[in-house]
Amino acid sequence: MSDHILPQGAGYGVVVGIGLFFSAFMLGLTAVQARYTAFNPKNSEEFSSASRSVKPGLIASGIVSAWTWAATLLQSSAVAYKFGISGPWWYGAGATVQVLLFSQLAAKLKLNAPYAHTWLEIIGARWGTFAHVLFLFFGLATNIIVSSMLILGGSATVTDLSGMSTIAACFLIPLGVAIYVMVGGMRSTLLCDYTHTTILFVIILLFVFTVYATSDQIGSPAKMHELLQNVSAASPVPGNAGGSYVTMRSKNGLIFGVINIIGNFATVFQDQAYWQRAIASRPGSTVKAYLLGGLAWFAIPFTFATTLGLAAVALKGAPGMRELTPADVSAGLPAAAAASQLLGKGGAAALLVLLFLAVTSATSAELIAVSSLLTYDVYKRYINPKATEAQILRMGHAMVGFFAVCMGLAGLIFYYIGVSMGWLYTFMGVVLGSGVVPIALAITWSKANKYGCIYGSIAGFAAGITAWLVTTSTLNGGVINVTTSGGDYEMLAGNLASIGVGGIISAVTSLIWPDNYDFVGTRAINAPNSRHSHKEQPSEDLNDEKKDSASSESMSDQEIDDELDPVKLNKAFRFAAWSSVVLLLVLVILIPLPLFFASTVYGTKGLTAWVVIGIIWTFCSAFAVVIYPLYESRAAITHIMKGIIKDIFGKGSGKYVPPTHSAPSV
Repeated sequence: MSDHILPQGAGYGVVVGIGLFFSAFMLGLTAVQARYTAFNPKNSEEFSSASRSVKPGLIASGIVSAWTWAATLLQSSAVAYKFGISGPWWYGAGATVQVLLFSQLAAKLKLNAPYAHTWLEIIGARWGTFAHVLFLFFGLATNIIVSSMLILGGSATVTDLSGMSTIAACFLIPLGVAIYVMVGGMRSTLLCDYTHTTILFVIILLFVFTVYATSDQIGSPAKMHELLQNVSAASPVPGNAGGSYVTMRSKNGLIFGVINIIGNFATVFQDQAYWQRAIASRPGSTVKAYLLGGLAWFAIPFTFATTLGLAAVALKGAPGMRELTPADVSAGLPAAAAASQLLGKGGAAALLVLLFLAVTSATSAELIAVSSLLTYDVYKRYINPKATEAQILRMGHAMVGFFAVCMGLAGLIFYYIGVSMGWLYTFMGVVLGSGVVPIALAITWSKANKYGCIYGSIAGFAAGITAWLVTTSTLNGGVINVTTSGGDYEMLAGNLASIGVGGIISAVTSLIWPDNYDFVGTRAINAPNSRHSHKEQPSEDLNDEKKDSASSESMSDQEIDDELDPVKLNKAFRFAAWSSVVLLLVLVILIPLPLFFASTVYGTKGLTAWVVIGIIWTFCSAFAVVIYPLYESRAAITHIMKGIIKDIFGKGSGKYVPPTHSAPSV
């Protein structure tokens, strides 16, 4: 008899069937977009940056979707399983503040390089080829690590629930995604993100109300508290106040929080997926989109892990509940165990769909991000600087397919060498952390010292690897392997050394030997000669000019000039700076640290309040990234519906024709 709750066919059905369904659905939306709007994905600017016209609600939804990895659902539940209620808070807060702070970089991007396609174009224009190649390594390493975590988490859970072949899952998961990204580009990715995010919130709320309202095994916060206290009494949590799961006083939870904060700075600031959404956003609303998206995303890991992560603890020893090994926890399987125990095959299937949507939406973001890096920062910069519009578009398509294969291979390699999603999640800051501060300084600070930032990144990388290996050897009697190197203190040492050394060298050298860069070079990147033709575009390519003209109709010349006004963008940067820093202080210091030092073990009312706050936050988040994007795009939706109706009643009469005024943007 199979040990898997779902049949193997269910795994293939979700991965292949739902994957191809969404591909067909998104291809249909892309066709509608091309026929009834000014946006044609056969234009490279539309393909890579959605014509830089997307409104804040859809960008926020895209941010939520791109930041909802397999780890968001699985690793957050694993740390709740290990540390109690502190785990979901530190996971959520430790990965929200980076998106909030990124709003500052997004504002400076629109001010200092409004027509760039990638963040690496800015590095190359400011610091030259060596810096460009160095940070290209960091950028691609970020995408490979993030993609590997997506594939590892997704394939491990699909295999655990259904018995589907891990090898098949590694390659089939990105397949369907690559199809619609290859055809529809950035706007297709954002529309798919919105669809996935909507379903994601529905399924999360299903689990929440099952666990805390309707389940006969738990059914209320009071029962959850009782069960958690029983488990704490039988096997106290090391380092937690009273050994309890319902306390913020968790030493290991705090250590995880520090590792989480450092590692996620690396994966936000160096991941082209987040820059791509800033590039695609309308200049005037970029900051709003990132602040809204960051706050909305917090509810997903916090509420989901407080639900299924704690449920996996509460149900320990219950009839039919599987016993989780440390390897299972590292692979992120507590959520799967809880969902299966609470709702049987229905719960397992719901989690499988939820996870698949989270993985594929984040995968789409990584595919279009890497496609842009390989197209603009490798092909166009080093191989064919005079590439035509058609050549750039073909390369963008090809690189989506190429990286889809690479994702499968990377996930497979890590799987066979025994590296789990949880190990990779805590390790990413060791490799990537040293580039965080130099990149931020390059975009925002005219005095950032070129050589200090370059060599600070290299020194920080070396320091992070060295500290990680030395700490591992010291604490484990000279034994260095996947198991010993994945401990909390080992990863903490590597993460701190990497971001600390890189940041200190970059900042100190810039203060002592400041550059005086005026950003003229970065503002000239891809700057249009006129509003409807780009510098990189051959003037004789009339068809491509026509396509550019159609795409740029989304915003009038006056709107573009108005939104790129330096006074307004500097004001937006100041707003982003103080608001993101205030939110950082609230989420990382003012709320969790007093609760940590108070060492309070919460009673039934305390846990109930904790759960209710999570549910309210989840509903607010759903409104912000599900309802609000529909409201702000109501004119565009009406415009498309009118076109469809015209086509139905007068064949061919609904096709979009560029008007003399601007068309509503989607």
